[in-house]
Amino acid sequence: MTRPWIGQDLARLDGRKKVTGAATYAAETAVAQVAHAIIVGATIGRGTITAIATAEAERSPGVLAVITHASAPMLPAARGKSKPQDRVIQALQDDEVRYHDQPIAVVVAETLEQAQHAAALVTATYDEVAVIADLAADLGAAIVPEAGNGPSKADSRRGDVDAALAAAPIRLDLAYTTPVETHNPMEPHATIAVWRGPDQLTLYDSTQGVFTVRRRLAEIFGLDVGRVRVINHFVGGGFGGKGAPWSHVTLAAMAAKVTGRPVKLVLTRAQLQSLVGHRPRTLQTLALGADRAGRLMAIRHDVVSETSRFDQFTESCAAVTRMLYACPAVATSHRLVPIDIPTPTYMRAPGESTGTFALESALDELSYQLRMDPLTLRRVNHAVVDPQDGKPWSSKSLLACYQAGADRFGWAGRPPTTRARRDGGWLLGSGVATATRPAPQQPASARATLTADGHVLVQAGTQDIGTGTYTVMTQVAADALGAPMDAVTFELGDTALPEAPSSVGSFTATSVSAAVHRACRQLVGELAGLAIADPRSPLHGLTPAAIGNQDGALFALAEPARRDPFAAVLGRSGKAALVTEAHTEAGPDRALYSLHAFGAIFAAVRVDPAIGELRVDRLVGAFAAGTILNARTARSQLVGGMVWGLGMAMREHSVRDLRTARMVTRDLADYHVPVHADVPPIDVILVPEEDKVVNELGVKGIGEIGVTGVAAAIANAVHHAVGVRVRELPIRREHLLDTPA
Repeated sequence: MTRPWIGQDLARLDGRKKVTGAATYAAETAVAQVAHAIIVGATIGRGTITAIATAEAERSPGVLAVITHASAPMLPAARGKSKPQDRVIQALQDDEVRYHDQPIAVVVAETLEQAQHAAALVTATYDEVAVIADLAADLGAAIVPEAGNGPSKADSRRGDVDAALAAAPIRLDLAYTTPVETHNPMEPHATIAVWRGPDQLTLYDSTQGVFTVRRRLAEIFGLDVGRVRVINHFVGGGFGGKGAPWSHVTLAAMAAKVTGRPVKLVLTRAQLQSLVGHRPRTLQTLALGADRAGRLMAIRHDVVSETSRFDQFTESCAAVTRMLYACPAVATSHRLVPIDIPTPTYMRAPGESTGTFALESALDELSYQLRMDPLTLRRVNHAVVDPQDGKPWSSKSLLACYQAGADRFGWAGRPPTTRARRDGGWLLGSGVATATRPAPQQPASARATLTADGHVLVQAGTQDIGTGTYTVMTQVAADALGAPMDAVTFELGDTALPEAPSSVGSFTATSVSAAVHRACRQLVGELAGLAIADPRSPLHGLTPAAIGNQDGALFALAEPARRDPFAAVLGRSGKAALVTEAHTEAGPDRALYSLHAFGAIFAAVRVDPAIGELRVDRLVGAFAAGTILNARTARSQLVGGMVWGLGMAMREHSVRDLRTARMVTRDLADYHVPVHADVPPIDVILVPEEDKVVNELGVKGIGEIGVTGVAAAIANAVHHAVGVRVRELPIRREHLLDTPA
């Protein structure tokens, strides 16, 4: 089928709005008589509130309410959660303090400044309990994660791992550590809550899932789900942290209910470090066994990560180890240590980003033990089927990614030994790692409406979190219709539209594109039927195939000058518009296959061993992810993911005070991310791939795969440069000082 729009390199349709300030984000929504709310946080890490003083704040100018656990409406459903991916929130329901900065009061005032001033006047006294702020201090308390939390199963086993390790001529036992990382989107989490009657709630919320917020808030406030509407047209970054509604969303709705006014609540930069999740710290141990030809005989990968005492989140680091390489004996485990912290959550490429750092670093270490090229070792262990369950891949172009990336990078010229290349005082090194992410699909719905002027409105209740959803869905629709792009408008970000999944897990493009495509194809069929039956239509008497119905070409015979026949057909049919809706779910064939996207990351670095300075000179990423909807937005997502991986390798980590469990890195000045000077030239190669199983368009998500493997490739390149293994992220100067001469 000819696709005139899918795959084209097109600029974002919403780009001008964003750069000119015309795009309206949640907190910028104009709502009449809106009041402002500020959360007051606990100043201890664990304990009980014995008294809270609010009188001075209540007397402060402009204050409408000061809500504490003593005055807050009781919301029984706020104490738990109905789905594993929900987060247990803190909504002023009791006097217990579970973590530092936990909400203990909400101040509502006429202006933001009045709310801020009054919030500073609220004080509390506590019965404090000693905290545990790091999982390493309480490893003996590790627990097995609850079912449905993290990977499909906490543990996995195939083959006799102990026997295979014992028999392996080459064995390595290794340990890796990844730190706490915090999302820090440019747009802070924000909610405007408006009650339009006692049981009808509208939320303008910065979220990655409008329908998730609707369901959760309906549960918490005991409302019919149809009485809650959530609107969010633009998201200024989420990265997983906006995937579930946190405490502030409920508190904004509560404050609006208490005051009888619309209420805006925007989290501060400091509150983003504590109230909306983080990537948890992990301790990962790996044992590898291989024969002298480099074939893996056994892998054991055990992961311990932190979680809160009142909820569970599992960073599924070892899930990638179960499927990435052909190995007959593999055992993996995940354990959680509950400590006195806020609950962690999903962060871009959760599990795979942290897991590939350990696994791909370990593969590199094995290559040196074998005196084998690291890329050759990966090819030797390439899995032709999913080794975990024996299923064939729906598509897998990893070997092509290795080749394309190696050719572009110039891998063949890499010396096999460490410390072999210099540029003045710099030592140069090259590293490689494999990238992978699952390719999931979720149920999604879409609506297409053709009006008499020949314009098509396509709608789905999805989100654009900066990934280009407005643009790629317009391309999919125009492609299915055979229409010019300017004949299509795509709307999203509202629970009044057909339901679509949250924009998490790299499945928005996969899921929503299928629904949009199907709705538009149905529209083509219905219009074709009207035109064929209309005696005055120029298409009267033709077969559907003859007017392009078979390939979805609604406008194949109707350039702008020829749209009148369609308007006339609609008019004579007595219809003001033609409307179709479609719903798609994962097809039954998907269960027969293993569905993943794959890629390869190549990194070139330089290290000055005299001062421990590290610079990344170049990154090359080759990715195969099925049908590419838009070459420009695809490259943007993959480059952004690789920059994120660069940050993981060299910059990002949050620091917690181990005495109080208070987050010390409390804003963007403290939390280091890559800046322009850190980011080298980045090459992205889109390796062609056809997948007839993953969905009807063959689309795989690409929002996260670019992150995976990057930290390992950089760490491996560092070892090649200086001969030092760094098994702890981020890589710091002290890791690289005093390297051997």
